[in-house]
Amino acid sequence: MKQILNRLFNHQSLTKNEAHEIMIKMGAGEYNPSQIAAFISVYLMRSIELEEIIGFREALLSMATKIDLSNFETIDIVGTGGDGKNTFNISTAACFVVAGAGYFVAKHGNYGSTSVSGSSNVLEYYGAKLSTDQDVLNKTLDQCGFTYLHAPYFNPAMKNVAPIRKELGVRTFFNILGPLINPSQPQYQCLGVYDLKMMRLYNYIYQNLGVTYSIVHSLDGYDEISLTDNSKIVNNNGEYLLSPKQLGFKKNEQDDLWGGESVKGAAKIFLDVLESKSTEAQSNAVVINAAIAIQTRCPLKSISDCIEEAKESIKSGNALLSFKKFINQ
Repeated sequence: MKQILNRLFNHQSLTKNEAHEIMIKMGAGEYNPSQIAAFISVYLMRSIELEEIIGFREALLSMATKIDLSNFETIDIVGTGGDGKNTFNISTAACFVVAGAGYFVAKHGNYGSTSVSGSSNVLEYYGAKLSTDQDVLNKTLDQCGFTYLHAPYFNPAMKNVAPIRKELGVRTFFNILGPLINPSQPQYQCLGVYDLKMMRLYNYIYQNLGVTYSIVHSLDGYDEISLTDNSKIVNNNGEYLLSPKQLGFKKNEQDDLWGGESVKGAAKIFLDVLESKSTEAQSNAVVINAAIAIQTRCPLKSISDCIEEAKESIKSGNALLSFKKFINQ
């Protein structure tokens, strides 16, 4: 590890095989906490290379619990995290809106490391039973349109890393890897990133993987479409820069999306959106992200039609019903 750290200090790159080997050793517990913390900290002080991320990804997937959801055409809706905005659980709420609109969502998520409430936090708050059982995951997809893959359950090799990430409390390259290591490998990916550099990196990765994808970023730093600024969207067909007005919404203020100081506060906003009790700004943020996911799943649909589908999912109660079925399974 000393040699690797010295190379990173000198802004040198790792090969794909070196990245793969480091991740395998990290998962096997061959590095001590100080070495892991040093590697995590130093790694983002230099440019991230595509080959490194692919090496890390392949190593993590090789160690992950295997799961097969190929009977369903699933989409994952996720943000990298690490944007420092501490929003409520927008992408998790969008998952249930998409499920309520009739699509299958297989979300890979975790506890919050750089925000108060991650997707696992809010789901557990409401009593969700998180599982790795193949039959259970298939059943929830069939009955709810949604299933959840709790990252620590499916990536047990990362138990050595989780407490270090939490203690550091800043974004790490694991924020980058999270969306790439969904063990069910969904055919469709809708991803929010915290800066344009990450958008370019993921664009290359998704092109390499051959999936149908959309990557979104709000230019004021959100890893989702926040409607607080113009949004950049990149997908298989090209890239677009759209204002809130062009998307059909009022501009939000950053305070409108604040997730609060606790899981309880963020969870209340999350449920308020599904119950049509939230503010207009909170609802709009969820709707537009759900709409982009629907358009990712159905590229021939216009964004206006996808927005209407998302709104109807909430208005009809279908999004809430999907959530309640999932919680009560």
